[in-house]
Amino acid sequence: MKYTQVHINTQLSDTTQDDVAQQLLKEATQAAHRANAPYSKFRVGAAALLANGLIISGNNQEKAAYPSGLCAERVTVFYANSRYPGIPITHLLITAETDEGPLKEPVTPCGACRQVLTEVEDEQKQPMKIYLAGKDNIYILEHARDLMPLSFVAESMNNK
Repeated sequence: MKYTQVHINTQLSDTTQDDVAQQLLKEATQAAHRANAPYSKFRVGAAALLANGLIISGNNQEKAAYPSGLCAERVTVFYANSRYPGIPITHLLITAETDEGPLKEPVTPCGACRQVLTEVEDEQKQPMKIYLAGKDNIYILEHARDLMPLSFVAESMNNK
């Protein structure tokens, strides 16, 4: 995974890009607080900046039969695509917390979310910058594809 690591409290400056990260962090943190995680108590929030300037957020939705739930990343991306079809997601930030508070280090997406994010980026034909935020650090990836090298995507089925 190719990423840049930034210490949140010491290296984020007042540039426009960092303002985007701070706003997404605020929205994703609020979304994590609202997560439905009665069993694991592991609450994940995600926030996406769309190309039209809107910010969409989502959180994990957990059920007793774990496969029936859905991760925050997919809730957010699927909502954005269903509500605003054709509007690319330019940035996505993911953060997580437990009852003890925010995780110190960033949480990374599961394999299913990595697959979806890679495909969404390919479908929209433009990069989706990914921020993985913990209490102390944030990892910045320039492309969703960096989460899943050698991924299986639509063109993989036409490789003859």
